[in-house]
Amino acid sequence: MKNQFLILGGTGKTGSRIAKRLQERGETVRLGSRSANPAFSWEDPSKWEAVLEDITHLYITYQPDLAVPGAYEAVSTLVKLAKEAGVKKIVLLSGKGETEAQRCEGIVRDSGIDYTIIQCNWFSQNWSESFLMEPVLEGHVALPMSDSKIPFVDAEDIADVAVEVFLNPKHNGNTYELTGPKGYTFKEAVATIAAATGRDIGFTPVSMEAYKEVMQQMGLPETYVWLITYLFTEVIGNPDNSIITQDIENIIGRPAKDFKQYAEELASTGVWDVPTTTL
Repeated sequence: MKNQFLILGGTGKTGSRIAKRLQERGETVRLGSRSANPAFSWEDPSKWEAVLEDITHLYITYQPDLAVPGAYEAVSTLVKLAKEAGVKKIVLLSGKGETEAQRCEGIVRDSGIDYTIIQCNWFSQNWSESFLMEPVLEGHVALPMSDSKIPFVDAEDIADVAVEVFLNPKHNGNTYELTGPKGYTFKEAVATIAAATGRDIGFTPVSMEAYKEVMQQMGLPETYVWLITYLFTEVIGNPDNSIITQDIENIIGRPAKDFKQYAEELASTGVWDVPTTTL
């Protein structure tokens, strides 16, 4: 039977890259997204059986994060349906140092399906494809937990690892911690982007309380405010998450991409350029 891959979050930071790599290898890929046919949404389990039909390999990434309420129940239901559908391999994207995410890992480990779990901390792409891009474009970034060293991991590396562990059964039953090769504070990350772009981008450290208050004043949903607060305090604030591993290099045979290299590559695309205005 020919492999058929279902990539949840197929239009997201990791899913889109994984799908592209598998398609380039000639694999059959079904995107799990609201815009796909059949459509996939974590809020509508009634369609999950149709999405899983004939699927042999499943990539699970939960939006917005495995830490949020309801994630455990949703992943439990999905994995149960995946087993009934005959899925042979699951790759789960999990959060490094997240207690709630580790509960979801247990669902996959106990499923009876071959699996590999890949744990990640903060993505480099949060600066170019997520909530940190806007302040970079505005020229000033204010963030809490400013003294923590974060080994930002590149989504391209995550995708390369996911494809390798999908296609090579020697990775079955393993859990890998993916990190970049060097830790950066937020101030250092901003300075790295500024140097790569040639722009003047400032950084201001703020307290977690002040950052949370600003999010609330902006009218952001309470669930979003809770999640961002959790990720800063429980994930970045966890000293274990500053530990650097060599799992990426061990799996794909090349060093993990450093944040400086990421910043220089992205700067060359113009993604952080600010249009000049003429009077």
